[in-house]
Amino acid sequence: MAIRSQEISDILKREIESYEPDVEELNYGTVIQVGDGIATIYGLKQARSGELLSFPNNKMGMVMNLEEDTIGCVVMGSDLDIKEGDRVESTGRIVEVPVGEEMIGRVVNALGEAIDGGPAIASKRKRTVEFTAPTVPERQPVHEPLQTGLKAIDALIPIGRGQRELIIGDRQTGKTAIAVDAIINQTDGDVVCVYVAVGQKTNNVAAVVDMLKKHDAMKHTVVVAANANEPPSLLYLAPYTGCAIAEDLMYSGKHVLIVYDDLTKHAKAYREISLLLRRPPGREAYPGDVFFLHSRLLERAAKLSKEKGGGSMTALPIIETQLGDVSAYIPTNVISITDGQIYLDTDLFYQGIRPAVDVGLSVSRVGGAAQIKAMKQVAGPLRLDLAQYRNLAAYTKLSADELDEASRKQLARGERITNVLKQPQFAPVTVEEQVASIWAATNGHIDSFPAHQAQRFEAGFLAMLKEKFPQVFTMLRDKKAVTDDVKAALETAVEEFKKAFRATAG
Repeated sequence: MAIRSQEISDILKREIESYEPDVEELNYGTVIQVGDGIATIYGLKQARSGELLSFPNNKMGMVMNLEEDTIGCVVMGSDLDIKEGDRVESTGRIVEVPVGEEMIGRVVNALGEAIDGGPAIASKRKRTVEFTAPTVPERQPVHEPLQTGLKAIDALIPIGRGQRELIIGDRQTGKTAIAVDAIINQTDGDVVCVYVAVGQKTNNVAAVVDMLKKHDAMKHTVVVAANANEPPSLLYLAPYTGCAIAEDLMYSGKHVLIVYDDLTKHAKAYREISLLLRRPPGREAYPGDVFFLHSRLLERAAKLSKEKGGGSMTALPIIETQLGDVSAYIPTNVISITDGQIYLDTDLFYQGIRPAVDVGLSVSRVGGAAQIKAMKQVAGPLRLDLAQYRNLAAYTKLSADELDEASRKQLARGERITNVLKQPQFAPVTVEEQVASIWAATNGHIDSFPAHQAQRFEAGFLAMLKEKFPQVFTMLRDKKAVTDDVKAALETAVEEFKKAFRATAG
């Protein structure tokens, strides 16, 4: 059938008039300079600070500097595949990482990707790495203890759920050991742990993971690792990634312990990035916002109100000092942000007092609110005995005067208590056992034995309590206080044990 040209013309006109072009606006820019993990980009006028950018070869970057004509972007990973003239596209997303219970038991990198050789993490949710800290009405006071299993800490420097307690000390003084012990102590409890390794050697991180597996603690732990050989961008991002994972669990009503090991290397990575971005250097070449770097991270730790689910996130940041100088820039910054500090002393460490906690310089600003009543009852005399012992020990070093009988007894008591507070690594103790040990030491039951036998006395006493007087631990667990019947049972047990110990000790 013939079709007239006029009809074809009319149809084409109608189609042209009704045509609405589907215009898609692409927001992209161009790399004008790249090097040292920093890319300078021209274009992308709609970019936001912290936004994720897409480079060729599946490379990603994060916007850090917003200047008049260009953008300073930190490349996530190696920049060797990026060259001048490459096209950069905006994703429209702020940097986010996968979160959820699927992360528990895994080792991930700073982008939340599995690096433990297991299957990819099938997380259904993502969360931005930066998030506003809970407001005051959304919080409640810290009132529940978070037991570390370490006698020197749980008795004298108690940590509560929702607290930020700094672990500070020189290199190789046992800072990571305290954090790992705290994680191991949560096994079979209701606390999920997140361990963030920033700038650590790969073999050190692997050793920590192996130790957690050995003590069956990986089943409640997430390890976020940005190792020393990785770019500073990933070292900078890792604590925020760990915080986002922990925060998601907190808002779902869970109790979380997060360890940042350590924030000194985190600050150095941020300093490197800032100097490469040509931000003005300040004190010790750190940028002016280095305080904000850590405050916005640590302020996210909280004990949420009941209306918000009652979850908690307890932060244990670690800071490395040089020659015990706690007055340096980064240590003083983090001390002022946290709710107390556990100070580890090098001299104590080499004297064999481990954990090498200096109870004079250490403090918990939450205090007794983070202890059960039983621990408060025995920790009061303990703190007084140790304070008197330290003063007397310092005096005897300076003076040649003969000490009176009361002072000699005080020195002897302090020496034995110090030995009782010693603890091997990766051997956390339950709070009921801690109460029994400290009660025996502060009530003078070890005073009649040589100081070097204090630890053997403690171990034997606890073993006998488990075997012959298990009701002591049951009553302490149920009543959470040293009541008259608990005290009577402890008195009976310790007198019986002292006879047996004296016979075996010769």
